[in-house]
Amino acid sequence: MAKGTPATNALTKAGVTFRLHEYDYDPNAERIGMQAAEALGVSPSRLLKTLMAKAGGAIVCVLVPSDREVSLKKLASAAAAKDAAMLPPAEAERITGYHVGGISPFGQKKRVNAFIEASALANDTVIVNGGRRGLQIEIAPADLVRVLGAKDASLC
Repeated sequence: MAKGTPATNALTKAGVTFRLHEYDYDPNAERIGMQAAEALGVSPSRLLKTLMAKAGGAIVCVLVPSDREVSLKKLASAAAAKDAAMLPPAEAERITGYHVGGISPFGQKKRVNAFIEASALANDTVIVNGGRRGLQIEIAPADLVRVLGAKDASLC
């Protein structure tokens, strides 16, 4: 069992059932989420990448399938903001307390509003980053939404 991360600790504290999956993280992968899905042998539509963005003046956490791209226009609309932009990696790391490639939606230093691609909710389980490179958490979508207080929307 891997050493606990702020993400796994947050889920344990919330009483949520989850499974951990470890894989060999490739820092040179062109698309980290796709590399993780391939390494774990799961559909990229089930493995959600965690993106940090700014919608209007607010920092938000965005979860979308690893084989899809977030539409900043749709994100802005979902967040009731005029515009949206991705955060630079250094800012995402500073705000979340995690390193890029290991950013989890759970256990971030500061709680922010979260948005999840609505199509991902059709899966029995989804997989998100576990708080370090090479660690993923498998969880029921309903638990993901509940713990994060996430809003589902069409984001891709």
